[in-house]
Amino acid sequence: MAMATKGAAAAVVGSVATASCRMQLGGWSSNGMGSRPSATLCVPSRLRTEVLLRGLMATDVAAHDFRSKAGRRIHRCGSINLVRAEAVSASTVVPAGAGAQHAAALRKSRGAPVDLGKTHSMSLEQLEIVKSMDSWAGETLLPLLKPIERSWQPSDYLPDSSSESFYEDVRELRKRALEIPDDYFVVLVGDMITEEALPTYQTMLNTLDGTRDETGASPTPWGKWTRTWTAEENRHGDALNRYLYLSGRVNMRAVEKTIQYLIGSGMDPKTENNPYLGFVYTSFQERATFISHGNTARHAKEYGDMKLANLCGTIAADERRHEIAYTLIVEKLFELDPNGTMLAFYDMMKKGITMPAHLMYDGESQTLFDDFSAVAQRLGVYTAADYASILQHLVKRWKVENIPGLSGEAAKAQDFVCKLPSRIVRLAERAESKRAKDELKTARFSWVHNREVLLN
Repeated sequence: MAMATKGAAAAVVGSVATASCRMQLGGWSSNGMGSRPSATLCVPSRLRTEVLLRGLMATDVAAHDFRSKAGRRIHRCGSINLVRAEAVSASTVVPAGAGAQHAAALRKSRGAPVDLGKTHSMSLEQLEIVKSMDSWAGETLLPLLKPIERSWQPSDYLPDSSSESFYEDVRELRKRALEIPDDYFVVLVGDMITEEALPTYQTMLNTLDGTRDETGASPTPWGKWTRTWTAEENRHGDALNRYLYLSGRVNMRAVEKTIQYLIGSGMDPKTENNPYLGFVYTSFQERATFISHGNTARHAKEYGDMKLANLCGTIAADERRHEIAYTLIVEKLFELDPNGTMLAFYDMMKKGITMPAHLMYDGESQTLFDDFSAVAQRLGVYTAADYASILQHLVKRWKVENIPGLSGEAAKAQDFVCKLPSRIVRLAERAESKRAKDELKTARFSWVHNREVLLN
């Protein structure tokens, strides 16, 4: 899931909100009179995009209060306004003012108090629905996992260290790598770092009520899925890490420090221990990663490195298969609880999809994730347009527009998520037009020995 890093679509609209997988348009804060959005943008695979939205006109949407049956307000969505935003990364969601997010990450890593937000938000009725899906999960999800003996391994795509031709094979790999520019390596490193933070993602899945692996070796279908999914994903970071080490093009110590910082910082996808929210999140995230790795494969082919292209393409295929599994879970939830699932879909899109690497830090740059995401956006590895296309895909895949008989709150949520992709597309187009007129900006990346790389 390590969403591929995870292109530079910028922070753009309130609750509309990338990845690398790596964009997310941020959530609203209600002031009781119509809300003003905090700009956040999420980009896939672990990438970020730089969409500089500065001073654009606001698009208004009627404010709605969503309440539970008990009358408790769940959330409020109000007018969507464009805000002044800084460049953001495509691998994750980043608030406009991403420096504040990095500062928060540092406070967290140093033990300062952190807002834990809402937890265990699923109702008892919904918990029973999830538990009723155990046999379905075994019959539907587990067959999507590949037997180990038929699975690819990193060594299939890299020089064999036990072979007499190893040194020559490494020389050939390094020769091909010399033809690839630094900006591509920045994106590839960001993707790899996101993949290497896999312990965080397994931890996240095991926070979900009703589906967590209670013992670490639970025989339940959900426990088996989580462990085997993790085992499949583990190959992605391993393979890319070894390639980058052998390429000789990057500062591996700086890369390794970034991995350690990221795993230590964790992530907060705002899924509230709730599998309804959690599986909407993973459905979006896996597709973002699929797109991101697919685009790194395309670029590697353009640079003439077919072996690297094949590796990235193979990783993308894994992400696509995992995406299918997670979208099937949400599809089943829509079948069993259309109102609750619609509100969960709305809630995650209102908050925005926080990409796995949003707390990325290398010990030096306070804007590392923003800069990485901007490069990904510029290269087209993961962009604001991709964020919109993922949302459009999920709306179509789950037939969201055609779900009948929804309650008042769920019907409002349905209307919101169905209109959201076109809004994001319009905002992204305007942002891209603005970005094209901006001054060129560069940043130094420790990953490529502090060489400057163009951001926009």
